[in-house]
Amino acid sequence: MASQRQIHVGGVPIGGGAPVAVQTMTKTETANLPETMAQIRRVAEAGADLVRVAVPRDEDVEALKTIVAESPIPIIADIHFNHTLALKAIDAGAHCVRINPGNIGGPDKVAEVVEAARRADVPLRVGVNSGSLPKHLRELEFTNPVDALVAAGLETVALMESLKFENFKLSMKSTSVPNTIASNRIMAEKIPYPLHLGVTEAGTKWSGSLKSAVGLGTLLADGIGDTIRISLSTFHAEEEVKVGWEILKALKLRERGPVLIACPTCGRLQFDMDSVVAEVERRLEAYADPIEVSILGCAVNGIGEARHADFGITGAKDAAMIFSKGEPLKKVPTDRLVEELFAEIDRYYEAGKTVVVDERAAAEAKQWLAENEDAEAMTPERLAALEAEQAKKEAEEAAAAVDEQSSPTAGRRFTRA
Repeated sequence: MASQRQIHVGGVPIGGGAPVAVQTMTKTETANLPETMAQIRRVAEAGADLVRVAVPRDEDVEALKTIVAESPIPIIADIHFNHTLALKAIDAGAHCVRINPGNIGGPDKVAEVVEAARRADVPLRVGVNSGSLPKHLRELEFTNPVDALVAAGLETVALMESLKFENFKLSMKSTSVPNTIASNRIMAEKIPYPLHLGVTEAGTKWSGSLKSAVGLGTLLADGIGDTIRISLSTFHAEEEVKVGWEILKALKLRERGPVLIACPTCGRLQFDMDSVVAEVERRLEAYADPIEVSILGCAVNGIGEARHADFGITGAKDAAMIFSKGEPLKKVPTDRLVEELFAEIDRYYEAGKTVVVDERAAAEAKQWLAENEDAEAMTPERLAALEAEQAKKEAEEAAAAVDEQSSPTAGRRFTRA
């Protein structure tokens, strides 16, 4: 159900099969150029494809001219209530303008903005939030909020089409995760235009990230959505970008930077895994390649739980083992875990993305693993061996059950020798 139509915000394609774009919104006063540009550069470095800036005043329009010229990523101007600011933002060079037709002053004002966007070949983001639906849908919002959102979205699309304007993306956001999912599922079936996804006013970095992951992740897993914004109550817009990327990476929709796999810990843990995981995660930020790194808290499951990882650690009280793609590399002291792990990762890149194996160290690590594994733990390797043994046993029993010499032949046209 991916959108059929594609638009371009600056040089970034949205919809029509393009990769899902990650965007955020600056938290600064737009007219404060030093702070705004510093934040834009931070979100771009974090991986934002697009960034939106609020334009509530003429001073912000003036700043927008410089922002557009200096930004490393396309700029979306966010306009509410005053359609003249939308017109000025288009003149200032904004790569896209966000308006809510329900609060911009009526269809005539929308038509003016659409005509200016058409002349400048600038796309629009149009749509509604659950908190700002048109007045005639307020009562329906209380009885059936999903129908209200869909009705408002369809009215917006109808308005755009009546103006013969198709260079837009649609958003339907709600503070409710179920309502966001349901309304976008319905809309994806009804329109061909790109969809912008978000759970509006999601909350803090903790709760907002969870709500966004559930809501947006559900839709994206269904193939719905072309660009996303994570709305968090934080002054650090780059945090929204990081969460957005983690959602896309978890769904294998896009790759950017390493993937960290870490066990949840339990009573078998014998080293300070929390600090090790935090340190590994911090240091992995310096690597752009999408390698997988695994940290297992004990040797009970050996390396079977993450044998697909490019590099990993499985630990015990006084020592641990570093492995790659399921094969032991070296045994190391617990207090050298992180340093030795990154030494192997760096050696891998220095060798042209080839794992460098010291046979002596690998043999020592393999011996350590054998000594520290729980003999009764159901590792993937042991499970496979048990399944093979059971299959062999069943085959032998089946063969023994057929006695060829005593098979009945009465009434047949042949006899057995």
